[in-house]
Amino acid sequence: MPTSNNLINKSLQALRALIDETVKDLHELTIQIRHDQLAGIVSDLRNRLNDPFMFVIVGEVKAGKSSFINALLESREEITAVAPQPMTDTIQQIVYGPEKQILTINPYLKRIEIPVEILREIALVDTPGTNTIIEHHQEITESFIPASDLIVFVFEAKNPYRESAWQFFQFIHEDWRKKVIFVLQQKDLMPAEDLEINLAKLREYAEKKGVHEPAIFSVSAKEELDGHTEQSGFAQVRAYIRENITGGKAPVMKLQNSVHTARHILTSIKEGLILRRKQWAADCDFRQEITDSLVSQETKSNRQVDVLVENIVAGYDRATRSAEAELSNGMSFFSLLYRSVASVFSRKASAQEWLDHLARSLEEELSAELRTKLMDGIGDLSDSVQQMAKLIDLKIRTSQTILQNNHEIFSAIAEKRSHVFKDLQDTFDDFIKKSENFTGQELFPDKSPLPGSFATGSGLAVVGIVLAALAQGMVFDLTGGILTTIGLIFAGAATSGKRRKILGGFRDEITKGRMRLEEDVTRKLKLYIKNLKERIDSHFDPFDLLLEKEGAQLDQLEKKQAEVQHRLDHLDQELTRQLTH
Repeated sequence: MPTSNNLINKSLQALRALIDETVKDLHELTIQIRHDQLAGIVSDLRNRLNDPFMFVIVGEVKAGKSSFINALLESREEITAVAPQPMTDTIQQIVYGPEKQILTINPYLKRIEIPVEILREIALVDTPGTNTIIEHHQEITESFIPASDLIVFVFEAKNPYRESAWQFFQFIHEDWRKKVIFVLQQKDLMPAEDLEINLAKLREYAEKKGVHEPAIFSVSAKEELDGHTEQSGFAQVRAYIRENITGGKAPVMKLQNSVHTARHILTSIKEGLILRRKQWAADCDFRQEITDSLVSQETKSNRQVDVLVENIVAGYDRATRSAEAELSNGMSFFSLLYRSVASVFSRKASAQEWLDHLARSLEEELSAELRTKLMDGIGDLSDSVQQMAKLIDLKIRTSQTILQNNHEIFSAIAEKRSHVFKDLQDTFDDFIKKSENFTGQELFPDKSPLPGSFATGSGLAVVGIVLAALAQGMVFDLTGGILTTIGLIFAGAATSGKRRKILGGFRDEITKGRMRLEEDVTRKLKLYIKNLKERIDSHFDPFDLLLEKEGAQLDQLEKKQAEVQHRLDHLDQELTRQLTH
């Protein structure tokens, strides 16, 4: 590492400016994701870039933290309060100052300035005990940890296994990956053999918790302050600080710790964004499944319409062929002559009466035949249309949730999505229960909605009735019109001279009627299915809007995250190079 202070200062000044700009961008990212807690942590991290290397002293009440600080600073004057009862009811930040003064920053933080030389390079933070019952202590201490550079974990030498201390260690080590040293304080209160046992167990315990080669010290603040410096253990602590921190490395390590903290925060954001992206992709797949299912069900229903219409037309053809054959046979010259002469001398039907009877017979046969065909096919069509709604309802209820509502960063996004899904589920459930949603004006754009008598029941139960009424009405409107026209053709036709005209007119009307029947029934039923599919699909409009906004926001956030990540990686490499050269 360069030895020239001027060179170091210039180099670090440039790096500090780059780090400041990068952390500023990270702060903007935390604001964009609307996470106030992370935004506060990053803002505080940026504000502390020019602070000295910061030691945060943590441990349980009565572990001897305050005595450790007083002894470490070789202060004959009590800097932090030492008493049998918990006295440290605030965080106390101890920094260099030309004269001693205590500043109250807020109800939970005091700044103590004292003229101790080592404090030109480091600052100490005395925290409330990890097992304190005073309100806000845990919360405040946890908010202070992210800005720290070294955690000094102070244990009571007689019992370094207290649960609250190790729970807090998990938070520091797992969540923030901070550098930690362990101190067994008050070693003068126990035999040397027992102390060695506790030191060995503490080392084993720390390694099990994931600390590689833990730095562990045993000290006695009392012996240090009483002048027994050779046996107090503080010489080893100070040597560690000189070798690893204050030997010209502190400014670089301070910046590196800031970069590491920023990278840790950014990693948490990245992991959250990965989950958000997975959820968004799953939701897009879900939405595509909905679209595909609706298209598939519409296609299936349309095929069933084709089958239904094919059967109706087949019934129409059978009835009209029979009537045409009877008409053709009955319109021969001798048949008509016989009917005309016979009607004069007996009660046999005249030609006109026979034609009228033929028309009525055709009407009755058509009605019976088409009604049978209609009822045979409408059940399958009704089931297919109902399946469309039921399938979508099931897919809504079984949609995949990846980003949970309790996510540490993106819980608000997860909750918003959850609300949209809940609204979608509720409104769709309500939709399929109400019969008017299957008989409304938008489903019959060229016809008034079906009267209530046709749609008794509720929701999907009315679909079969609606389809039957819709198709039946069209069938018999058409056939009734055909038969009326045929009746007019028959009217007054009683001579063989009109035979060709009557047969030709009959065939023309039957052919036109067949075409109208096939086209109109097909068009009306398929239009109903199409309108219902679109109405079902419209329930997803709010969800589509959510997906559109989420996709655009993810693109923006991921780009920003990648840019900050690249810059932090470069800065970390440069700081590592400075520490190793």
